[in-house]
Amino acid sequence: MLARLLWMFLNHNGLNVVDLHVYVDGSASLLTDKLYDFTYAEKTPDFPLPFTYPPFAALVFFPLHYLPFTAVAVGWLLATVAALYVVVRIALELILGEERVREPGWQAGAVGWTALGMWMEPVRTTIDYGQVNVFLVLGAMIAVRSSRWWLSGGLIGVIAGIKLTPAISGLYFVARRRWVTVLWSAVVFGATVGISFLIAPKEARHYFGKLLGDADRIGPVGSVWNQSLRGALSRILGYDVESGPWWLAGVLVVAVLAFFAWRALDKDDRMGTLIMVQFFGLLVSPISWSHHWVWLLPTVLWLFYGPLRRAPGAKIMAGYWLVDTLIGVPWVLSFFQDSIWTIPRPAVLAWLGTVNVFGALVFFVWVIRSGRGGKIEPAARVAAEGQARAA
Repeated sequence: MLARLLWMFLNHNGLNVVDLHVYVDGSASLLTDKLYDFTYAEKTPDFPLPFTYPPFAALVFFPLHYLPFTAVAVGWLLATVAALYVVVRIALELILGEERVREPGWQAGAVGWTALGMWMEPVRTTIDYGQVNVFLVLGAMIAVRSSRWWLSGGLIGVIAGIKLTPAISGLYFVARRRWVTVLWSAVVFGATVGISFLIAPKEARHYFGKLLGDADRIGPVGSVWNQSLRGALSRILGYDVESGPWWLAGVLVVAVLAFFAWRALDKDDRMGTLIMVQFFGLLVSPISWSHHWVWLLPTVLWLFYGPLRRAPGAKIMAGYWLVDTLIGVPWVLSFFQDSIWTIPRPAVLAWLGTVNVFGALVFFVWVIRSGRGGKIEPAARVAAEGQARAA
């Protein structure tokens, strides 16, 4: 934490929280009917950043523009790391059981994994940009941890109202057959849309009627920062595949792999089920920036401590994600792309740019094979082993 604060204040570009500027400055335009005309270009002159979230998100961020921006930036950093710690704690609880995680050793372990997670590229760039990703992951994790339908569904509905893509988390509750939670999450999301039309009707009509689904407005689809299936296929083929046959075929393959990976898990493995859902969402979304892949930290924890931890290849898969994220492969490759808008690139760069997509596909196949091969341990036994050792 101290290292991040020193970097923020001593480096000339350390306070480069461009997305936080968009949240704060853009939300100030909510009541002027100019929310989606706003752009921030002070530090991104080649791509002026627009406000791309639903109007409800602007309503959530709106109070921040009354505060000094430096105070908001520091508070955002502190809150992001605190949220990351809670994400780690909940992930360990879902994997090992609450009693084991309360042991002093595991409490220290949670702090250690949080410190490491801060330097994994998805979190590192989330902090650099002042992004909201860790908070959205936390919302989904709390929803999964809770057995209360109104809390779980309410959280999913709210975080989907802020950034749409977290709505994929609803598939977790479908997989768990928590139908009341699914229904309530849809109701709450609908309420966020209704509030948007009530507070800013013109902006709401503009967003849901015209801007929704416009990936080009969010950013350059072909940039190596976009670690979605569409981004990977576009870079390999040399043009934006959009929602054409290549993308549809890819989505079909991903859906089949994700389904069978989920079916290969123990029915009580909540963390594993959630990871399969989130990987599916990251792959099929038109834009999945590398900083959206915060879910890789819970994935590494699941690989180290979860029901498949003794399966051949578990440590290799965990090592792959750690090497990828601690180096920041998309970040390295970004120095070799002439422009964020140029899609065609040398084949070696195009294929290296599939690092997260390729890893996710291999991960699905590995889970299917490990589960079918009988190397999976019941989630309840994993928690029981930890409690027995503690006793």
